[in-house]
Amino acid sequence: MDVQQAYEQWLRDFSADQDTVADLQSIANDPKEIEDRFYTELSFGTAGMRGVLGAGTNRMNRYNVRRATKGLAQYLMQNPEEAKRGVAIAYDSRRCSAEFARDTALVLCQEGVPAYLFDALRPVPILSYAVRHLHAIAGVVITASHNPPQYNGYKVYGEDGAQVGPEAAEGVTGFIRALDYKDCTLMDEEEAKAKGLLHIIGNKEVDDDYIAQVKTLCIQPEMLAKEGASLSIVYTPLHGSGNVPVRRILKEIGITNVAVVKEQEMPDPNFSTIKVPNPEDPGAYNLAFKLADQVGASVIFATDPDCDRLGVAVRDNEGVFHLLTGNQIGCVLLHYILSTKAKQGKLPANGAAVKSIVSTCLANRICEKYGVAMFETLTGFKFIGEKIQQFQDTGSHTFLFGFEESYGFLSSTFVRDKDGVNASLLIAEVAAACKAEGITLYDRLQQIYAEFGYYVEKVVSKTLPGKDGLTLMKKIMCDLRANPPKELAGKKVLAVRDYLTGVRTCGGKEDPTGLPSSNVLYYELDGGNWVCVRPSGTEPKIKLYVNSNAADKAEAEALNEQLREASEKLLEA
Repeated sequence: MDVQQAYEQWLRDFSADQDTVADLQSIANDPKEIEDRFYTELSFGTAGMRGVLGAGTNRMNRYNVRRATKGLAQYLMQNPEEAKRGVAIAYDSRRCSAEFARDTALVLCQEGVPAYLFDALRPVPILSYAVRHLHAIAGVVITASHNPPQYNGYKVYGEDGAQVGPEAAEGVTGFIRALDYKDCTLMDEEEAKAKGLLHIIGNKEVDDDYIAQVKTLCIQPEMLAKEGASLSIVYTPLHGSGNVPVRRILKEIGITNVAVVKEQEMPDPNFSTIKVPNPEDPGAYNLAFKLADQVGASVIFATDPDCDRLGVAVRDNEGVFHLLTGNQIGCVLLHYILSTKAKQGKLPANGAAVKSIVSTCLANRICEKYGVAMFETLTGFKFIGEKIQQFQDTGSHTFLFGFEESYGFLSSTFVRDKDGVNASLLIAEVAAACKAEGITLYDRLQQIYAEFGYYVEKVVSKTLPGKDGLTLMKKIMCDLRANPPKELAGKKVLAVRDYLTGVRTCGGKEDPTGLPSSNVLYYELDGGNWVCVRPSGTEPKIKLYVNSNAADKAEAEALNEQLREASEKLLEA
């Protein structure tokens, strides 16, 4: 079936849905848009589905949500007894999130799988906790994380509370592909409740237990009780789901001087005060900077719509705010956890930290000092969740901290995804500890650099949308494999890790990378510098990760700029 036939099929199949018909008719004279919506099906992978809202096989809409949910239900019903444990469902503040969540619940009920649906928006970490707390067989979150307003998504979690791995995603995909959209129906909501299949989760059933668990992650509760009230913080939930739990955890650990950006406090699917709801974007902090100046705050927190990621801006001694990178936040937290536990005599002999392969090697240096093992995983917090489970299953290591450069952090084991609430507690504790020493959080970062060397990391994203963009991304990766660079900005390429083939090549010798297959190329350079190329798994982008280090800050920054320019030219070639 070609794209025009698929387009006409949707017009016929969903003729009773006036909104869908109107949307399709609006593009009747736009063949390029029709092609983009129907040339493929929205892919379902380890990150679930994510895409632009709209009618079509390659768009996020209730029909793709229903089809994905029936595929998930059939996958779970291969073991009917286990499927009886049910699926927990949460959603954030995006367009159609509540509707998609309700459809997910009622499709599951129609297929005989109990659904535990939250009564209002909740962040990703609470869903991850709920899966484990309720002993559910799976979980679903309706969110597109930090993407622009026109996006939404569908993330699936396994019984461990982590996003599903490649094998499970492939299994669900097989069931989805075999389904016709018309066969994915909903059970009536009242019938689902009457049959005991639909359970609505209120604000006490999971949230209180989750908050109580997060509070146990405080490392110096006595210090927080003494210093917390004097610490001034500005917080913005960026119109998302972090507003209630982040403010609650800060208050309950003694951080009472928290000013919330009122314009960004309430849920808003249009994210009308910002270009994108992304805590990595400096523009997301404009209102927070103004409020911080008004109230004299020294720290700013921002969480994305599903509150799995945390951004932080800190004021230096000159009163200037600096937006920290995810790598900087991760290293400040890692250093605080390890150094404080070491002073307390509570650092386990088998302690371990985990980071993604595209995150800074400064973390490795910190772990070396404190005798803590550092493990690396592919990008995707599900792989960090897998390592936590491996540690628990084998007893080999005690998990202390995990992070990704993309603003994801975790110090608990009762949640298996990045946790903006957990991270808010920790960074507030570090800020309070710095205040007790008479220094700023920014000073602490400079102390870490002075001890371990200056590390500079930049991420460059090239947006390549549509069918042509997908083709170009494949070509770029293919060309790089056929013609690997021998040097970048004068730095010799010492080794190439190709995670797709699982081989690290160094001086003609090949060794396994030891990680699952993924379309990623990683170039190890002289001096511990490195560059990585990776197509995004959730957005139409190809990403360059450029990492440099030197004893001097200016030298590290200059080298990073040279490597960035050389890497971009490599992609263009």
